[in-house]
Amino acid sequence: MKTTVELPDVLFRQAKALAAARGITLRRFFTEALEERLRPRTQGGRADDREPPWMAGFGALSDLSDENRRVLASIEEEFERLPLEDRA
Repeated sequence: MKTTVELPDVLFRQAKALAAARGITLRRFFTEALEERLRPRTQGGRADDREPPWMAGFGALSDLSDENRRVLASIEEEFERLPLEDRA
């Protein structure tokens, strides 16, 4: 189903950059985010207390969070340099 959703520009750019960094389409990114948000919560607060499936192959990678933020900031910086018509 297609629909139109109005998002703040900054939020859209962050989503697009994160999707690109993960190597997935923006459509898939939004679908996964919405699925996660709609998943029923357990009493512990998380929807699923098991580790995500990707962790089996890559580990927690928690030590890379600073590096991820740096890369995403660089992507955002470059994205801002694009002409408006090329940002979509």
